[in-house]
Amino acid sequence: MAPAAAPSVAAPHAIARLASTSPALRVGRKSGGVSIVHAVGAAPRPVVGLGLRSGGGRGRMVIAAATAAEMAPAASGEEGKPFVEEMRAVAMRLHTKDQAKEGEKEPQAPPVARWEPSVEGYLRFLVDSRLVFETLEAIVDRAAVPWYAEFRNTGLERSEQLKKDLEWFKEQGHTIPEPSAPGTTYASYLEELAEKDPQAFICHFYNVYFAHTAGGRMIGKKVSEKILNKKELEFYKWEGNLSQLLQNVRNKLNQVASSWTREEKDHCLEETEKSFSYSGDLLRHIFT
Repeated sequence: MAPAAAPSVAAPHAIARLASTSPALRVGRKSGGVSIVHAVGAAPRPVVGLGLRSGGGRGRMVIAAATAAEMAPAASGEEGKPFVEEMRAVAMRLHTKDQAKEGEKEPQAPPVARWEPSVEGYLRFLVDSRLVFETLEAIVDRAAVPWYAEFRNTGLERSEQLKKDLEWFKEQGHTIPEPSAPGTTYASYLEELAEKDPQAFICHFYNVYFAHTAGGRMIGKKVSEKILNKKELEFYKWEGNLSQLLQNVRNKLNQVASSWTREEKDHCLEETEKSFSYSGDLLRHIFT
């Protein structure tokens, strides 16, 4: 069953900055949490930022991600700001002032530390992630709310790719675990939202898929370098142009949200922090 009330979590500590002249990945730990900054490339451009912090009595972790693609305005024929830009702005306000002009958080400088992922923990993350993506795909396929059908076959689907990756791990002699509480709890919550709260569900849909194409890819690369001899899993591969796939989904989100009231849009935005929290619980597997 999904939790009766929203978990109490710390505000996500998202990080976005310009890339330095050489690739770098730095990991900092603060008060039991982890902050990750990934800078890539030589040309100045916005890059992935991830923040993980423990929050609340239940020790939840929250995650936020932003990429150069996410920074670009979504195409829209409507007057005013496209709704996807409003969704992005919610995350940007969680930055510090020196990271983004919209930032509202006080600067923090966590100490630098290293983390070492394990195969067992990574497998738990992949198994729970597969359950979440399967749930999202099943919900839009059933389309209990008619406009969910707009998000079928976007090219961002991940469950089949995860199935192939888990089969590969099994061939290497690893035992594949059953889904654990973070995955089953999140999947149940998504099912509940899909039936009763479409705007909140769309918030999770957006954040799960877009975060994976951003910070999720950087985490996958780091884990691969550490424990998989740099093997690239299918989870991090897409057919076609990923930027165009993302833009197509942005356009659909803007189109669907154009019929929402202001109250419904605000309700969707208010779900963002909870979305980060549930995704962070899955990501915790990699570090524990």
